[in-house]
Amino acid sequence: MELDLFFWIVARIAGLASFTTLAVAIGTGVALRTAVLDWLGTNRALKALHEFTTPLWLPLGAVHVITIVLDRTARLTALDVIVPFRVSYAPVAIGLGTLALDVLALVVLTSWVRRHMNQALWRWIHRLSYPGFAALFAHAVLSGSDFSEPVVSALAWSTAFALGVLALARIVFGRLPA
Repeated sequence: MELDLFFWIVARIAGLASFTTLAVAIGTGVALRTAVLDWLGTNRALKALHEFTTPLWLPLGAVHVITIVLDRTARLTALDVIVPFRVSYAPVAIGLGTLALDVLALVVLTSWVRRHMNQALWRWIHRLSYPGFAALFAHAVLSGSDFSEPVVSALAWSTAFALGVLALARIVFGRLPA
C-alpha cells in the first residue's frame, strides 16, 4: 500500500474516532448539568465517562492532524494546523478544523489547571466547547470525504442534532448545581 494512502486512511479513521469521542465528552458534560439524561445513568457514571472521553479525543485528534501533515497529497504544514485559514486548498473547511482544534485544546488544557484559575473565567472558556464543536462539525461536513457515506453522514448529523437538543435543554432549563 502506498504510504500516502495509508496516512489518508489513518487520518480518516482518527478523525471519525476523535469526532465521536468529543461528541460523547460534550454530550456527557452537558448532561451532567441539565438532568435531561438522568434516566441514562447516575451522575457519577456520566462524570466518569465525561472525564474519560475528554482527554481521549486529544491523541485521536493528534493522530488525525499528524497523518494529514505526513500525507503529501494534503500538502498541509505544521503551521497550517495551528493557524486557521492560511491554507490555499479548502481554506474555510480546513480553517474551521484548525480553529476547532485550537479552541477545544484550550478547553481541555484549562480544565487540567482549573484549580489554579478564576472559576468564572474557566466556565467561560469551558463554554467555548459549544462553538468549538460547531466548528469541528462544519469542518467535517465541508472537508470530510466520508460524509458521502450514508451511515457516516446519518450518525454525524444525528450526533450534532442530539448535542443541539442537549444544549437547548441546558439553555431552557438552566444549570443544575454541581
